[in-house]
Amino acid sequence: MPITVNGNEAELPHDPRVSLLDLLREDLHLFGAKKGCNQGACGACTVLVDGQRVLSCLTLAVQCEGRHVMTVEGLAGDNGLHPLQKAFIEHDGFQCGFCTPGQICSALGMAAEFDRGVPSVITEDFDDDGVALTPEEIRERMSGNLCRCGAHNGIVAAIAEVHAIQGDRTDSREAAA
Repeated sequence: MPITVNGNEAELPHDPRVSLLDLLREDLHLFGAKKGCNQGACGACTVLVDGQRVLSCLTLAVQCEGRHVMTVEGLAGDNGLHPLQKAFIEHDGFQCGFCTPGQICSALGMAAEFDRGVPSVITEDFDDDGVALTPEEIRERMSGNLCRCGAHNGIVAAIAEVHAIQGDRTDSREAAA
C-alpha cells in the first residue's frame, strides 16, 4: 500500500531503512523539510502525518504506509499561501528560512494539539475553559523547533495571530457542540 504525500500517492521505498525525510527529499524531490541535525533535535524536518507533527528524520517511510503526509509544499491551496505562511511573511517569522518549513508544519500540529486539549509542561489547568494559547504556551510548545537566526518573536507572533483568527480553544469547543 502506498503513502499519500500532499494529496498524491507515492510508492514506498524497497529498503525499509529509508527515513521519511530521505523519501521526501531524494525520491519525491520535496525539499521543504530540511535535513538539519538528522537526529531529531532541531525540528527542521517536521512534517504532518495524519495531522500530527513528526520528525521525518526519525520516522521510517514504511511507518507511513497508508497514511497521509503533508509537507510545507502541500499547504498552499488554490487561493494562494496558507494563512500561517502569510503570517510568517507579515511578521518576519524567518530570516535565512532554513527552519521555516519545519516551524510552519510544527505550528499547525501544535495548534491542533492545543485545540484537542493536550497540555504542555507549563499549562496550569487545561480543564479551565479560559486557557489561551499565550506567547509563553507557544514558545514552550514550539521549543523542539530551533531557529538559529533568532526569528522566534516573529514566529510566535505569526502563530498567535493565525490561531486567534481561527478561533481559540473555547470557540472551537462551542462550535463543535
